[in-house]
Amino acid sequence: MTASYTFIKGTSLIVAAAIHEGHQTRGELRGLFNLSDEERLREEDPFTAKWLNISDNKIIVHHSRFETDVNRPRDKAVYVKPGDAWGLQVWKNDLPEEIANASLAVYDNFYKQAKDYFDSLFELHKKIVVYDIHSYNHRREAENIVADANENPEINIGTKNMDNKIWQPLVQLMIDNFRNFNYNGRNLDVRENIKFKGGYFGQWLYEQYGKKICPVSIEFKKFFMNEWTGKPFDKDIQLINHLLMASKEPVLYALKKINI
Repeated sequence: MTASYTFIKGTSLIVAAAIHEGHQTRGELRGLFNLSDEERLREEDPFTAKWLNISDNKIIVHHSRFETDVNRPRDKAVYVKPGDAWGLQVWKNDLPEEIANASLAVYDNFYKQAKDYFDSLFELHKKIVVYDIHSYNHRREAENIVADANENPEINIGTKNMDNKIWQPLVQLMIDNFRNFNYNGRNLDVRENIKFKGGYFGQWLYEQYGKKICPVSIEFKKFFMNEWTGKPFDKDIQLINHLLMASKEPVLYALKKINI
């Protein structure tokens, strides 16, 4: 099996993950796609791995979510019909069963490695916060048509996959820290559970580790790039990195005060 993901283990109480960063696919899939590389890239989360230096614990998924999406339940991890993929016709023809099963093997191996990885971290720590970093489109209709800002915050914090009675103070501190960050002379629009509430990866973490883990889904609207061309805006990518780094010490301080 190819190196579809990287798990880097350090000593921090924070894990930083970019599970939709990837764009690569197995060679046997490339002739089957009905989508161009550019069309796939639009729905992936490029550049999110650049923001993982908040921790020495890092998870990076290198394969495309169009190969297998580790942020969905297993029965939805391989996109089959347009309804699975934002109305896109992913494949030229029906995906052969053996090809789909090979993609599911990539999915299964990810979660096997994730279990070993988090088990080993919990041998070191009693509690862990996960920065599950994603991005989302807000110019879906056309490059010059922007989605309603009321329904599309610049940062969406998804918090459905945790024990909120325990973790709410830490999450609120994180939100406040993001809101108060000086983003080139202004403050960003940061809200909770508006666009997304969190995906399967966070759900799996909560099912495995319960109240000991705080998986926060952090979704950045793609204001840091041109979502149609894939071009990054370097200054914004750097500012988002500073924003995340500025939250590190406050979050670690709050984490130490959480009683499990």
